[in-house]
Amino acid sequence: MNRFETVCLEEAKKAFLKGEVPVGCVVVKDGKVIARAHNRTEETGNPTAHAEMLAIQEAVRTLGSKYLYRCELYVSLEPCPMCAYAIVLARIEKVVFLAQDERRGAVISRYNLFEEPAFNHRVRWEYKPTEEASKLIRDFFKARRKA
Repeated sequence: MNRFETVCLEEAKKAFLKGEVPVGCVVVKDGKVIARAHNRTEETGNPTAHAEMLAIQEAVRTLGSKYLYRCELYVSLEPCPMCAYAIVLARIEKVVFLAQDERRGAVISRYNLFEEPAFNHRVRWEYKPTEEASKLIRDFFKARRKA
């Protein structure tokens, strides 16, 4: 596992400890983390406060540009449709995700928005299955079902 994947899992663990769906995300440019975030939907009461959305917002502020050219995004869970399209709109070059989202995944599991011909930007992607990311999600929802 590379250091960016490790940082994204650290963010996911922060979300888990706060009772948020455990998703963490980092945006990288030129080998440097320029933004990091985790899900904060419960904390903020905002259904769009997904890790990817928050990390994109931070990266845009950091770079001072609405486009994140030559940036990579690492996320612990396959992006949902909202986040996938935000990634397209931000012109992120590549996404690496560590666990599939069978119910709402918008890269390979349910939809394939990064290959959508109607969009004017193509995002390269890589799925790197990581047991730790999958386990965080499983454990979170198992605990929620028990509660």
